[in-house]
Amino acid sequence: MLGGYKIQGRRAAEIAASVERAVGSGELEPGQLLPPMRELAAELEVNPNTVAAAYRTLRERGVIETAGRRGSRVRPRPATTGREADRTDVPEGVRDVANGNPDPGLLPPLAKAFAAAAERNDREPVLYGDAAVEPELARLARAALDADGVPDGPVHVASGSLDVVERVLAVHLKPGDTVAVEDPGWGSLLDLVPAIGLRTAPVRVDDEGPLPDDVRRALGAGARALIVTDRAQNPTGAAVSAGRERALRAVLKEYPQVLLIEDDHGHGIVDLPLHPLAGVTHSWVFVRSAAKAYGPDLRLAVFTGDAVTVDRVRGRQRVGPGWVSRIGQRALAGLWSEGAVDTRAVSAAYAGRRDVLIGALAERGIAAHGRSGMNVWIPVPDETGAVARLLHAGWAVAPGARFRTGAGPGIRVTVSTLTRREAVSLAEAIAAAVGAGPVRGYA
Repeated sequence: MLGGYKIQGRRAAEIAASVERAVGSGELEPGQLLPPMRELAAELEVNPNTVAAAYRTLRERGVIETAGRRGSRVRPRPATTGREADRTDVPEGVRDVANGNPDPGLLPPLAKAFAAAAERNDREPVLYGDAAVEPELARLARAALDADGVPDGPVHVASGSLDVVERVLAVHLKPGDTVAVEDPGWGSLLDLVPAIGLRTAPVRVDDEGPLPDDVRRALGAGARALIVTDRAQNPTGAAVSAGRERALRAVLKEYPQVLLIEDDHGHGIVDLPLHPLAGVTHSWVFVRSAAKAYGPDLRLAVFTGDAVTVDRVRGRQRVGPGWVSRIGQRALAGLWSEGAVDTRAVSAAYAGRRDVLIGALAERGIAAHGRSGMNVWIPVPDETGAVARLLHAGWAVAPGARFRTGAGPGIRVTVSTLTRREAVSLAEAIAAAVGAGPVRGYA
């Protein structure tokens, strides 16, 4: 069952550590079946409850998964390895449309804004004990949130969307709790949840966002939190519509104790109207990052939420990193106040590139999804084969395995720098790689 590896230990912590070391070193491979608890207990001469406790620890850490009578297995993508292991290596001469990056040509110049922020810091240095949030940034953020119908709440700052999500989950949930996540969804998030000892409950999505019946099923089964991407969902490009907002609000009203986290990383690159869900549940957070509109290295996100949640995150941040650089905050505030990003023009540029690729694929009988943002999701019958054949044809696409748990196979294409001629050529290559004809739907 385990090949040549022998699990060792007398205490639960020792047994769990033995398994985790083997997973990290590759001696236990993803998908490998572990011994039944009573069998391992007899082999180690320990109480079955000790092995049960070890397996529970491994599940909470995201190392293994248990499927009832089918036993416990090493997770297909353990949290210790991450989905970046599924990244496609891009040889020289191959066009990279897998990276998920924005078009550098659509990012605003940062030098002037950072120079002004640094000059101000020379005059008014930020010292220990000063406010963690730049007042002007908070004012601008709150005004934009008000305009988009996001409920009132304190504004705080963290180092990107994932930083916010991790901190919010950590201050609300305990190891072993379940989080409802989009499937397909953001690969980094699908890694984060089990990495901090939580479980995932997949929720399918279509072009209008999470499916209400799936959300109801996940919450009814005990999920303590729900994470929703409002616009530019990664990898499908889904955007929550007005009708879907109403349907999801109706579901959330049935579960007011659920923690709701909304990610609007598409702010600044999407001109579709926002349809927020915040305010239905007692505990909620709404986050906007600067990565897609201003550059990934800015590493800054603003968020609001109910007062208790924001205060908990603020307190936890205070005893960790303390605060996010006020120089960076001042620079972003300057960019916002100057209107450095023309959202309508950026959105139109990305929409045009998505539409060309989706249209070219449709002409070849292939369904694709990309309602907003900079990515297109293409269901395929054979994901591994499609990725390999496209690489051979000179195109590096992202394998769907990086973004899904139970959803059907697919590939993600980042269109941010794709020219019209390239889009047509890529569509031809995808049609040749898929071969068997159209594949429709997400699951």
